[in-house]
Amino acid sequence: MKLAILAVGHRQPAWVSEGCAEYLKRMPRELPASVTEIKPEPRGSKTREQLLSAEKGRIREALASGSRIVVLDEKGDDLTTLKLAKRLEAWMLDGRDVALLIGGADGLDEEFKQQADDRLRLSSLTLPHGMARLLLCEQLYRAVSVLKNHPYHREG
Repeated sequence: MKLAILAVGHRQPAWVSEGCAEYLKRMPRELPASVTEIKPEPRGSKTREQLLSAEKGRIREALASGSRIVVLDEKGDDLTTLKLAKRLEAWMLDGRDVALLIGGADGLDEEFKQQADDRLRLSSLTLPHGMARLLLCEQLYRAVSVLKNHPYHREG
């Protein structure tokens, strides 16, 4: 199984890219993870629906066929790290690749949200896009460390 983070947005500052790279390289060989940047649609005079539709097309092109689709959404499941580890374990048992979708400034197309296999919420706070990417990378690594009984995660 592979984890693919598909993030709509512009190139991030070096600290975001370097932080994501650090956590992704720590992932075990049997669970490789990557971040793919999806170009946002230029705003201009387009409606929100037009922007999201164009970005949906770009995301679809980047999706591996048959992937479990997990959208990051403010109305998604609010998981603890231990619950995320259990969810990751279930995904691993399912065997499909997992695509975690982070929308752009206007979010994600409603169709993605409706058809998603899972919806996750990273925080009740509004996070800058780069921070959301980095936090997701770190939490995926932390969830793996929980599953492997690695001392990175300390509970209590």
